[in-house]
Amino acid sequence: MANTVSAKKMTRKIAKRTAINRSRRSRMRTFIRKVEEAIASGDAATALTALRSAEPEIMRASQKGIVHKNTASRKVSRLTARVNALQA
Repeated sequence: MANTVSAKKMTRKIAKRTAINRSRRSRMRTFIRKVEEAIASGDAATALTALRSAEPEIMRASQKGIVHKNTASRKVSRLTARVNALQA
């Protein structure tokens, strides 16, 4: 348990930041899941629309430090490849 005033404040800050990060990570995963569900259903138009909305969310998560930049790029790249394969 935190004893000093500064340690107590840091505990509060960490809890607040954790909640924000959890929300951002969940939002990113939701957008990714929408793309994957559209791909699984075989609907190319819906998948493309979902991908266009998911890409900025994934990159925003990387800018906020939720995921690494390369991880975000890899996720976008793989989703894009799957959507393109669906259209072909």
